[in-house]
Amino acid sequence: MSPLEWERQRVFLAVLRAGSLSGAARLLGIAQATARRRLDQLEQALGLSLFTRTPAGLTPTEAARGLTQHAEAMDIAARAFSRMASEQTAMDQGTVRITCADLLGVEVLPGLLRELHYQHPGLRLELSVGDALEDIARLQSDIAVRLVRPVEADITVRRVGSLRVRLHASAACLERYGAPGSLDALRAGPLIGPDRRAADLRRLVEAGLCEVDQPFTIASDNHLAQLAALKAGLGFGLCPVQIAREHGLVEVLGEQFGFEVDVWLAMHSDLRRTRRIARAFDGLGDALQAYLAG
Repeated sequence: MSPLEWERQRVFLAVLRAGSLSGAARLLGIAQATARRRLDQLEQALGLSLFTRTPAGLTPTEAARGLTQHAEAMDIAARAFSRMASEQTAMDQGTVRITCADLLGVEVLPGLLRELHYQHPGLRLELSVGDALEDIARLQSDIAVRLVRPVEADITVRRVGSLRVRLHASAACLERYGAPGSLDALRAGPLIGPDRRAADLRRLVEAGLCEVDQPFTIASDNHLAQLAALKAGLGFGLCPVQIAREHGLVEVLGEQFGFEVDVWLAMHSDLRRTRRIARAFDGLGDALQAYLAG
């Protein structure tokens, strides 16, 4: 494939992601006219119409949707090639991409990366925060922070500790509703919990917090939203002790309920030879271990 062909396909992928030529141009750092020309050239070369122009933007055609998976795979391969080939011996140059679930990614990870960032200011850190699990075996990310032990092949795994999950409330919540004396009393009060995510509800049922028909006064599948509701005094809810103490939340029924969630760090084994990624893996692992133990 010539460089020009790949540049055209990069525009195609960027338009898919951004939904417009202007958005694609911003993603790629090129002029909108250049993005339009490359997309037109790609459609002419393929003999296909890839997008339908609408007032709301560009809508992919059926042909475009059929090509999406292949373009994504090429992009992943190109990014992985660039990461592994660039500046293998220089710690202060290149990119390290880290993927993490939303609660840890927002509440914990930035503070733990501070020392690495200060020591190596030329290092570019990409933080992919969300529930979607990026595939480290396919090098979609360099380092993954997971709450379930990774099982992909050819990866290096390190358990860095566990989150101690307990019931908590804000001072305002306790002032209004009082401290529950038992789990039964807690279940009858304003409880914060999952909305439609069956896996989260199943974990709470198996841990003995509630039954499957528990009515949650504040229901959300987003753990950051649950934390925000907890801090706002809207009810009682679950929160890792390590995070709760930073927000002044008060633990309730600590002797009656609680569980632990293991935290794992993972990377593709081949990346051990890439100095900046190996150093970031070890540094983040040590920082997470100290944080979780503290």
